[in-house]
Amino acid sequence: MFSPTSLEDLALLRETVELECKLAQGQNGQGEVPKDFWPTYSAMANAHGGVVLLGVREKDGVFSIAGIPNPAKVRADLFNNLNNPGKVSGNLLTDADVQELALQGQTMLLVRIPQATRKQRPVFLNGQPLGHTYKRLNDGDRLCDEETVKRMLAEQVEDERDARILPGFGMGDIDGESLRIYRQMLKDERPGHPYLEQDDFDFMTSLRGWRRDRQTGQEGLTLAGLLMFGTWAAIQEAAPHYFVDYQERPEARAEPTWIDRLVPDGSWTGNLFEFYRRVYRKLVADLKVPFAVKDGQRQDDTPVHKALREALVNALVHADYTGRVSVLVVKRPDMFGFRNPGGLRLPIEQVIRGGESDCRNRILHQMFLLIGLGERGGSGMPRIYGGWRSQHWRPPLLSEKAEPEQTLLALHMADLLPDEVVQALRARWGARFEALDAYSRLILATAAMERTVSHSRLLELCDAHSHDLSVLLARLV
Repeated sequence: MFSPTSLEDLALLRETVELECKLAQGQNGQGEVPKDFWPTYSAMANAHGGVVLLGVREKDGVFSIAGIPNPAKVRADLFNNLNNPGKVSGNLLTDADVQELALQGQTMLLVRIPQATRKQRPVFLNGQPLGHTYKRLNDGDRLCDEETVKRMLAEQVEDERDARILPGFGMGDIDGESLRIYRQMLKDERPGHPYLEQDDFDFMTSLRGWRRDRQTGQEGLTLAGLLMFGTWAAIQEAAPHYFVDYQERPEARAEPTWIDRLVPDGSWTGNLFEFYRRVYRKLVADLKVPFAVKDGQRQDDTPVHKALREALVNALVHADYTGRVSVLVVKRPDMFGFRNPGGLRLPIEQVIRGGESDCRNRILHQMFLLIGLGERGGSGMPRIYGGWRSQHWRPPLLSEKAEPEQTLLALHMADLLPDEVVQALRARWGARFEALDAYSRLILATAAMERTVSHSRLLELCDAHSHDLSVLLARLV
């Protein structure tokens, strides 16, 4: 992120980060940390981070500099409060995150607020998470409800959300046919594996579908074991928000009409293993991708097949099954879409880059890995991006929604500038479109295809400099 040196730069800054301006004059006019800074600090930290400009007014997108006469005092007060547990639960800032800027002969403070890690959330005020935790939503600081705060607290302390032992559930709640097919897939993938010699109970114990808590002595089915292999009746009891949904839609439109749908309806188990097996077959049926030839043999498992397989497993093992939205997989003529309840546990940039993993349901992940499905060590998303790149398609679009919390992955089977999109833009804008440079055309095409466009998305699509993209976006708005 660049440091602004003019009012025009402040407008550009808004294109790259979440930005909030606050006067910070104080009662004596010498400057103070405004009271409404703290909800914004909590909200940005619990979302994707952002920047607060102290000493700046903004109204209807127009900035004016009020300045801070005594910035050293404001800076000292800021850090004193950040390090006061009675004021805020944690200090995420370093000295480098608070920067003095001089504009129009006035001094202001630029405060960069980083995204809190899973272990740091929730960032709350006044020593009490309930009723004092905020999250950024639509340019505002929204007070989190009790359900959201409790979910953050659970995410903070539970590395494995699927390791919970379910009292009252037993092997009678497991679908025997699902377990038999899984065992056969393990045999095909790893002949001679020692788990294959075990009876069903020991097999489930080895998979951690059944476990014993050494501290309490409690034992039973884990949430992972039930979700992976359970019967629909038992799953509904243990996880009332659980729902998985596959839709094949006939047209390249968002309207939820379908020609094929798979949901738990009592005719099949509804568990994750069976959902994966049925849906993957549907995803790759009639997939029009050229096959590679290696050593004279046709390679049926193309990079696109691997990408779709990884995207499906990824949605299932990262889902928060206490969330209020379903797992949703969509197949359209122009794209594949994957949605899972729950946000990402790592920043989006880190997930795309790969190399680091923080899986929400680690037992489920290991169950899929054991039969050759899924990727280790944070390499799954790079594999998805690589599979799409192999066909020269638009890079995948990974995003999050805050309310209700969910993660979305869109895999478009289209070029960066499809002919039909370019023709439609030419028909609408005529000579004005023809006069645009290549990057500006890409911005308009992306907005037309994906219904939205952001600075971070454009950085994925092209090699333009961050500042140059900010200028182009501001010019096209």
